[in-house]
Amino acid sequence: MPTGAAHDRRLPAGLIQSVRMPQRIFFRLVLPAIAGLLVGFLALAWASGSESTLPVWLVSLISPGLKIAELAMPAAHESLAWTFGWFLRISIGVNAIFYFAIFAMLAYLVDRRRARTS
Repeated sequence: MPTGAAHDRRLPAGLIQSVRMPQRIFFRLVLPAIAGLLVGFLALAWASGSESTLPVWLVSLISPGLKIAELAMPAAHESLAWTFGWFLRISIGVNAIFYFAIFAMLAYLVDRRRARTS
């Protein structure tokens, strides 16, 4: 068998990189985003339930969205549903971004270490 025919059967290097790329995007972005939203929501639930018994710095560390939502809520008197809805949106969003950043950094470090050993 000529070497040219065997070479034609192999996949080009660009195609191999494009097949591997979605796995990296899922591992580096999608999975940390889903985990960040879930952990952020659970951290808000736990911190709001035990806010009165924990020190302020610990609540702010576990659920930064709770404290930011307390600061960001307007002083205007709207309905209770409107106020509580925006309070939840702000706190869940901030917590999700906070935990996404943590999980994305961990995924980056794990992926970098795995690429270095391969």
